[in-house]
Amino acid sequence: MSNHSTESQQDLEKLEIDLLLQGLYTWCGYDFRNYAYKSIRRRIWQRIHAEKLSSITGLLEQILHDPACLKRLISDFSIHVTEMFRDPLFFLDFREKVVPQLRTYPSIRIWHAGCSTGEEVYSMAMLLHEEGIYEKTKIYATDINAEVLKIAKLGVFPLEQMRKYTNNYILAGGKKAFSDYYHVTNNGVKFHPFLSKNIVFAQHNLVTDHSFNEFHVILCRNVLIYFNKNLQDKVHSLFYESLGKLGILGLGDKETINHTMKADCYETISSSQKLYKKIN
Repeated sequence: MSNHSTESQQDLEKLEIDLLLQGLYTWCGYDFRNYAYKSIRRRIWQRIHAEKLSSITGLLEQILHDPACLKRLISDFSIHVTEMFRDPLFFLDFREKVVPQLRTYPSIRIWHAGCSTGEEVYSMAMLLHEEGIYEKTKIYATDINAEVLKIAKLGVFPLEQMRKYTNNYILAGGKKAFSDYYHVTNNGVKFHPFLSKNIVFAQHNLVTDHSFNEFHVILCRNVLIYFNKNLQDKVHSLFYESLGKLGILGLGDKETINHTMKADCYETISSSQKLYKKIN
């Protein structure tokens, strides 16, 4: 096959993907048009094969006429990689370097954007409880995907994960026995209700929705890596507008505030764990 022919096929594939993403946005308001191309392409083809279809255009037709297929594709596009006390040193640095500042506030508002099934939200609730400041905290946990939010609200997780989660908890500076926070049920492990009493789970789309409060802390960890540069800048502007004076921004281990249009607005609290403070 000639190079020209290969390039034409790639151009045609790109056109089909653009049409699918535009159709998805026009039809139901989900905007994935500025997600990282390689990642979105891979997930589209995975869904095509799973649906036993043969083309991107065929998938577009399917999602426009089959709500169940549409739901499956949205789920494919929503990244769900999470665990309790994920990257434990992040939580350790948060405990040691951010909590002292939070202690000085009469009330605390935290936004966990892209919370997925909620493991890291419950982890933060545990940490704040151990530091004696959870009672005055409200955590807003949001995700684009309504299905994962249902799981998060239940607070029930697989029993087989508890050994790993216990180890993460210890490395994160946990002060109690991790097992004190849950009990085993027929369906897995249920975390105690007091952890969720100050958590508000809600659907929010970082791409299309606006700020909804002013926050002392915003956590958005390993979500922005799936966005292209333009969309990353847009979301960083949203976070900047949503953070109060001296507000804390926590990113994922593969992300940074450097080289963004808001880089000069923050000082680094922890370069290794990607914690930043808004300074202007």
